[in-house]
Amino acid sequence: MGPGRPPWEAREALKPPKPKNLRDVPRYIKQLVGGFFSRLFYIFRLAWEAQPGLLLLMVLMALLNGALPVAGAYISAYLLNSLEILFRGDRTLGVAELASVIVLPLVLQFGFFFASRLVGSVSGMVTALAGERVSNHVKVKIMTKAREIDLARFDMPDFYAKLENANREAGMRPIHILSSTFALASNSISMFSFVAVLAAISPYAPLFVILVSVPSAIITFVYRNKNFHYMRFRSKERRQMNYYSEVQVNKDLVKEVKLFGLSDTFVERYNAVFAKYFSGIRKLTLEEGAWSIGTSLAAGLVNGLLFFYIAYTVYRGEGRIGDFSLYSGALTSISTMVGAVVTHISSVYEGSLFIDNLLVFMREKAGIKPLLPTPAPLKRHVGHTIELRDVSFRYPGTERDVLRHINATIHPGDTVVMVGLNGAGKTTLIKLLTRLYDPTEGVILLDGRDIREYDVGELYKMYGIIFQDFGKYAVNVKENIAFGQVDKGIVEEEIRQAATASNADDYIANLPRQYDTPLMRYFEDDGIELSIGQWQKLAIARAFYSDSDILILDEPTASLDAIAEQEVFSQFDRLRKDKTTIFVSHRLSSATVATQILVLSQGELIENGTHEQLMAQKGEYYRLFSTQAKRYISRADEVVNDGTASDM
Repeated sequence: MGPGRPPWEAREALKPPKPKNLRDVPRYIKQLVGGFFSRLFYIFRLAWEAQPGLLLLMVLMALLNGALPVAGAYISAYLLNSLEILFRGDRTLGVAELASVIVLPLVLQFGFFFASRLVGSVSGMVTALAGERVSNHVKVKIMTKAREIDLARFDMPDFYAKLENANREAGMRPIHILSSTFALASNSISMFSFVAVLAAISPYAPLFVILVSVPSAIITFVYRNKNFHYMRFRSKERRQMNYYSEVQVNKDLVKEVKLFGLSDTFVERYNAVFAKYFSGIRKLTLEEGAWSIGTSLAAGLVNGLLFFYIAYTVYRGEGRIGDFSLYSGALTSISTMVGAVVTHISSVYEGSLFIDNLLVFMREKAGIKPLLPTPAPLKRHVGHTIELRDVSFRYPGTERDVLRHINATIHPGDTVVMVGLNGAGKTTLIKLLTRLYDPTEGVILLDGRDIREYDVGELYKMYGIIFQDFGKYAVNVKENIAFGQVDKGIVEEEIRQAATASNADDYIANLPRQYDTPLMRYFEDDGIELSIGQWQKLAIARAFYSDSDILILDEPTASLDAIAEQEVFSQFDRLRKDKTTIFVSHRLSSATVATQILVLSQGELIENGTHEQLMAQKGEYYRLFSTQAKRYISRADEVVNDGTASDM
């Protein structure tokens, strides 16, 4: 599905179109049944991929669980009939006959109890282990798929609906479906075996039991389908509830929540959304419950009449007491198992519908991929030329262009500074340059070729980049730095050099375990919380650690003071050598050394040149630079005057 696909299309993607006339009904049913078995096969494939041996054990346990109830019923009947012979006392039994009448049935009974307990325990262990393996396998598939999905999709609400639905099903839903499927197989084996047993006394009795269960099956299927669609189309409400509850415990937001008194507001919003969400659940539950009570009463009446019939046959002498136990037990088991079969079928059916959520997510297609079947070779560790030709961009599903008709050329070794007010499009332009997004119109050329012709993974390795919303990772210091080029691994000497270059080494030396100090208090009791300025220096160290051709720094020093910022820029000047460097900074003092300044305003490139050229033009750059310079000068005068006053 493309990035601009409406949410309702994504939701209905796996549903067959409803029939328009009677001739379409068979095809509709065929598609429904085919879709059901397709989803069920997908779940079995997941289990096979996760652990084939556990799946085979589950099959074996299902067969044993199906056979044991029937074996138990025959053993119980055999034991009761043997006891009847013993208590009748019309003749003396020999030792061998006594052993046959009493000892053998008891041994069989004890053996049955032991086998039942053993199979139950093993089945529980196998299901638990399979659940963990399948759940882990599905989560890994979701994480792997998320890596392939375009960044633009993360800006779309319908994508988050898919992601939330997929994550919700990633836990125990697949193993629940497998368990229900195998329970269905076990109950079906037992049920049909008991049908054969009961048919010996009356071929119509099992038919009545099964027929009276049909209305219950229809009700269950109808309401499982309604429940699925209700849950699926209420993803927004669930995400809202999750958000409102998580805000209350988010360690980065809890300060503002407390100080601004926002807790009651979010609780009220949570309750309002829950009330709306719960009203639909309550309506479905009460409706299904009312229908189920009616069908249960009808089934109970039929079963009661059949019990009287079985008792009457024994009373007339057509059976023994053990036979009554066998047949009445068969009747009870058929009634119970028909209900269980219906429940398991509906559970499997409902579960398979929910697995659509996972399938829809897994079928997301990546749009950021090479245009050529064999990507063009990308030269590394050389100078690169980047050219933007009439580049425009709008986010998928929106009408407004964030960038409009950008034309610029960045030459090898250039130091480029992007300037503009917030919302001018600077960060979006960087995302286009690094091919996190593709332009809506126009083309970006790298060394004379369309940037889309290169392998995406190789292209990403070419950039050393720090975004203004850089990552803070709950690992130790050196791992945080090594994430700048993860395929290089941890090279201690280079990590220290990168930290020194970003001025992070000064505070790292004072940490309890220095470069091995765990950061953030998510997992370790001795984890350290850094200030935003310290985190920023660590993020800059990542850029120094990477073996990149082009350095891109999107507000890399926003949380540093002016002196620290100047030190970082000086380090970059020394270390970048012949690399192309692209800066985004609100402190225009950094632009004075740029070989090229791009001035953006409301998505358009309005000025382009060096500091001297743009100052001479007295345009937007001149206005911004002069305004900022005046502020610094006035502050400096205030400091001087304050110092003079204090000395007097």
